Amino acid sequence: MSTNFDKDEIKEKIIKNLKNVFDPEIPANIYDLGLIYNIDLQEKGNYLHCVIEMTLTSPACPVAESLVEQVRYVTLAVDEVDEAKVNLTFTPPWSPELMTEEAREIMGASGAAMF
Repeated sequence: MSTNFDKDEIKEKIIKNLKNVFDPEIPANIYDLGLIYNIDLQEKGNYLHCVIEMTLTSPACPVAESLVEQVRYVTLAVDEVDEAKVNLTFTPPWSPELMTEEAREIMGASGAAMF
């Protein structure tokens, strides 16, 4: 594998995949909800490592473990990514202000509570 990675293009692929991950209780995807704080791509030799920093809507989220594993899985599904690590953080805590306009519309249209 070449070490000439187009990190912006790879991040877009990762984001596209993250937009397919949903908390089962919330009708908007985790990316548009603002749960993904950072996507860091690091080249190590001929390998590309991705470290994702994310949060949850609540520290008591009953699907926390499965969501973290889904994020790791869809990140590794991007061909250029050789290794993925997901760090869960609650600093800063998630708030509805982190949602995209699209997520706000989805939440409003579904009648979901805005937390």
